[in-house]
Amino acid sequence: MSELTRIALIGFGEAGGLLGAGLAAQRVQVAMFDLRRDVLREKANAAGVRVADTLQSALEHAQLVISAVPADADFEVAQAAARHLQPQQIYLDINSVSPATKQHAQACIEAAGAQYVEAAVMAPVPPYGLAVPMLLGGASAAHLAPRLNALGFNSRAVSEKIGVASAAKMCRSVMIKGIEALTVECLRAARHYDAESIVLESLAETFGKMRGDAGVPGYLVSRVAEHGRRRAAEMREVSQTLREAGVTPFMSDACARLQDSVVDAMEAGGIDYGTLATPFDWQSFFDSLPKPQP
Repeated sequence: MSELTRIALIGFGEAGGLLGAGLAAQRVQVAMFDLRRDVLREKANAAGVRVADTLQSALEHAQLVISAVPADADFEVAQAAARHLQPQQIYLDINSVSPATKQHAQACIEAAGAQYVEAAVMAPVPPYGLAVPMLLGGASAAHLAPRLNALGFNSRAVSEKIGVASAAKMCRSVMIKGIEALTVECLRAARHYDAESIVLESLAETFGKMRGDAGVPGYLVSRVAEHGRRRAAEMREVSQTLREAGVTPFMSDACARLQDSVVDAMEAGGIDYGTLATPFDWQSFFDSLPKPQP
C-alpha cells in the first residue's frame, strides 16, 4: 500500500480548508485551486497549503485529487479536472450530490483514464476535520480507504458501484433534515399553544421506547400501510391547528399527501393490508408497490 504524500484540493471552502489544513499537518504536500484563491490565499498559507494559480498546476504530480466544491459545480469541475488528470491519479468526489450526478462525473473522469472514487460525507466536517465519517464507493474504494485512514481519515468502502454511498447519504438526509424541519414546525406551534413541555415529555417517552428496537422501521411503515387514510385525515386537522397558530404547515401537509399516496399505490396494485404476511415486511411491501410514473 503506497503512502499518499501529494494531494490536491479543488475547492478550499469550509470542508476543503479543514481537510487541507489537516493533511498539511500530517506532512502531506497539499496544493489547492479555488476560483476565490486570492481571497483564500492567506488562509491557505497559514495552513501550509500551496495556492495554485491554475487547475493544471494544482493537479500536476498529485496522487490524489479531492473535489470539495458546491453541489451545483460538481460535474463542471469533474469535466475541467479530466482535461488534466493522468491515469495513475485518483479523483475523490466528496460533494453532496445525487447518485446520478456522481455517475456522470465518474464517466468523465474515467474517460480520461484516471480512477474515480465517490465519498459520502456522513456528518458535518467541523468539528471532525479529517476524521469525519466517509463512505467510499467505486472500483478503487477498497484500495483507497486504508491509505486515507493512515492519514487520519475515517473512511469505509461500502460498494464497488458508484452511487450507493451517495444514495445512503441522500436517503439519510431525508430523515435528518426532515426531523429538523418537523422539529421547527412542531415546536413553533407547541410554543404558541403553551404546550411545548407536554409535547416534549410525550416525545421523549415515545423515542425512548424506539431506541434500540430493530423493528421500528417496519412498525412505522406498517402504520401508514394499515391506517394511511385515517392518518392523512388527522394530519389535515394538524395542519389546520398549525394555521390557527400562524404556522404554515409545510411538513404536515406533505405528510398527509404522502400517506394518501401510499394508500393510492396500494389500491392501484391491488394490495390489501389484511392479506399481507405477518410479521410485516417493509422491504417486501415497498417492492410490491407499483413504481411511480416519471
